[in-house]
Amino acid sequence: MRKEIKFEKLTPDLMVSDVAETVKFYIEKLGFKLKMLVDDKGKTADIVIENNKKYTYAMVARDEVFVMFMRAKTYKKDIKTLKNAEKGLSGTLYCDIDGGVEELRNDFFEKGVKIVKDIENTIYRMKEFYIEDCNGYIIGFGEKVK
Repeated sequence: MRKEIKFEKLTPDLMVSDVAETVKFYIEKLGFKLKMLVDDKGKTADIVIENNKKYTYAMVARDEVFVMFMRAKTYKKDIKTLKNAEKGLSGTLYCDIDGGVEELRNDFFEKGVKIVKDIENTIYRMKEFYIEDCNGYIIGFGEKVK
């Protein structure tokens, strides 16, 4: 009998110009925590950003939401079909949150995060807003309207 396949999570792995700068943005502005960094040589897994050190990969998390970042040069080398790709995403990322969407929006705004679409109630019963990260990626945050 064939074992049932269960999907557990989907984690975006975004192409970025500067991994350390991106990690700092997600930690300082969005409240994520650093889970792992891989240095320029691809051998060291750090949990603290060191000044003047170049990184090729990182993972951050906030609660159960994880995001990975890979330096564009490394991404293009590792995944050949991306060798001519521009940094960016033809879409958005979306994060469901459990309450506090207005407080989260205000916290991000106070930290200088660019709000690209302010809070709005949708026809699909979500209260949501969208931000732009330091690489130009658009991320939506929404909570269910009761």
